[in-house]
Amino acid sequence: MERKLRILVAKPGLDGHDRGAKIIARALRDAGFEVIYTGLHQTPEMVVNAAIQEDVDCVSLSILSGAHNHLFAEVLRLLKKNGCADKVVIGGGIIPPDDIPGLKKKGVKALFTPGTDTRDVVDWIRKNVKPRRL
Repeated sequence: MERKLRILVAKPGLDGHDRGAKIIARALRDAGFEVIYTGLHQTPEMVVNAAIQEDVDCVSLSILSGAHNHLFAEVLRLLKKNGCADKVVIGGGIIPPDDIPGLKKKGVKALFTPGTDTRDVVDWIRKNVKPRRL
């Protein structure tokens, strides 16, 4: 029996808008994934600690504050520092198109901007994220 994918939906930074994160969390849950939502105002350290404690396969960051270049890089650095670089990191939010190639080069596997159909996020995860172990 294959283990369900475990996905952490995290909201790092200081912005207080989490409607999109909640919509994604619900869509992923309805698609059959195990979803853990961190809530607002998480530091990169808090996000990585939750990812390790929950043994997730994928970390999905929602960022609207404009701090995406710093926050994604810090989460990726801390995952690597803690031996968890195999966790897939994806994200969404207000991310200028010019910043997307740089974030992917740093290790973010996919970015979903406003207007993305939640089915596209679910499909991407099904195709690209595999359970890390049984």
